[in-house]
Amino acid sequence: MKTAYKPILAALLLLVPLFSQAQPQAGAGQRLTPQVMARLFPPGVVSPEYNADGSVTFRCQAADAASVVLDTQMLPAAQPMVRGEGGVWSLTVTPGKPDIYPYCFIVDGKRIADPNNPFIFPNENFKNSLADVRGPEPSVQDIRDVPHGKVSYRFYHSKTCGIDRVMTVYTPAGYDPAGSERLPVLYLIHGMTDTYETWFKVGRVNIILDNLIADGLARRMIVVMPYANPYPEMMRQGLADRYDSMDTDRVTREILDDVKPFIESNYKVRTSARDRAVAGFSLGGRQALACGLGNPKEFQWVCAMAPAIFGEEYRTNFSDGTYAPVASLNKSFRLVWLGTGTSDFLIGASRSLDAYLTENGVKHTFYTPDGGHTWMNCRDYLTHIAQLLFK
Repeated sequence: MKTAYKPILAALLLLVPLFSQAQPQAGAGQRLTPQVMARLFPPGVVSPEYNADGSVTFRCQAADAASVVLDTQMLPAAQPMVRGEGGVWSLTVTPGKPDIYPYCFIVDGKRIADPNNPFIFPNENFKNSLADVRGPEPSVQDIRDVPHGKVSYRFYHSKTCGIDRVMTVYTPAGYDPAGSERLPVLYLIHGMTDTYETWFKVGRVNIILDNLIADGLARRMIVVMPYANPYPEMMRQGLADRYDSMDTDRVTREILDDVKPFIESNYKVRTSARDRAVAGFSLGGRQALACGLGNPKEFQWVCAMAPAIFGEEYRTNFSDGTYAPVASLNKSFRLVWLGTGTSDFLIGASRSLDAYLTENGVKHTFYTPDGGHTWMNCRDYLTHIAQLLFK
C-alpha cells in the first residue's frame, strides 16, 4: 500500500514550486510606506477646524456640487459655503459662546454629516455632526482630570414590547456591581427620534456627572438611558401596526416592568421611591411626567425638560389618572422640576403648567434659561437637576 502513494507524493512535490510562485511575495509594494498610505487613504480636509480667535472653520469636499450650505445651531439660519480650490467648500463662523453644537452640510439639497468628523449626533432621522467649541477654561461638560465613571451597553428582553432591546447605563468612578455600595438611580429619557446613545454622546451625561461628583456638587448615582422608541423594531417584526409618537403608556410600562427589574437585578441599587428619579427631554419630558407623576410609589423625583405637552392637556392628565391627583403631589414627591428655554417653541405650555401647579399650591421648580429646543439647553438642564437629586 505504501508503494501506491509514491506517485502521488512525487506529483505534489513537483507542484510546490508552482504554489510558491503564485503566492504574493512580501516586497516594497506591500509595505505600508508613505506612498502606499497616501494611495489607500487620500488626504481629506480638516473639518471642523478650531481657530485661536474662537471661530470655527467648516470644510466640505464636493467638487461636483452646485451649492453647499452649512446648517448649524451656532447660527440663527443656514449659511452658504464658499467654493475653493479643488472643489473644497468652506465657511468660518463664530459662535456666541463655547458649547457643543450640532451641524450638517446641505449638498445640492441633501443633508449629510461631515465626513471628516468622527463625532456624530445619534438620531433616527437627521444625520448631524458635533462641533465642540471650547472656552479658555474647562466647563462642566469638558473632560477634566477627575475620576471617571463608565457607560455600558446593556441588552435585555422587553416583555412589554416582545423584543430584545438595548440601553446604556452610566456608573460613577469606583462603582463595583459586586461591591457593597448601593446607589440611587436616575432614569433619563431622550427626545423624539433620539436614541439610547444621545444623552451621553450629545448630552455628555457621563462627563457632567464625573465633574459634579468630583466637585462634591452631585450625589453618586447610576443613570439609566433606555431607548424610548420601540416602534420601528416592533413594526419590522409585525408586533405593531403604527408608530405612536406621543406614546407614554408603553414607555412607562417598559421602564417599570422591564428596565427597572433588569437594573435592580444586575446592579447594587437602592430600591425605594425616594432613591428613584425619572427625567426626560422633549417627548422624553412628556414621558417622564407620565411615568413619574403617574407612579408616586415608584418615583419621588420628576424632572421634565421642555416637555412635549400641548395646550392644557395636563389638566386632563391630572383628572384621568395619567398623573396622580394634583392635591397629592406635595406629599408624594420630593422634587417636581420643570425647565424650558425662553425661545423654545414649547415654552407656552410649560408656562401654563407652571401657573397651574402654582395655583394649586404644588411646590416645584420652574427654570427658564435663554435658548430654544436644543441639546445645548439639555446639558444645562441636566447640570441643574443633577445637583438637586437624592439630597
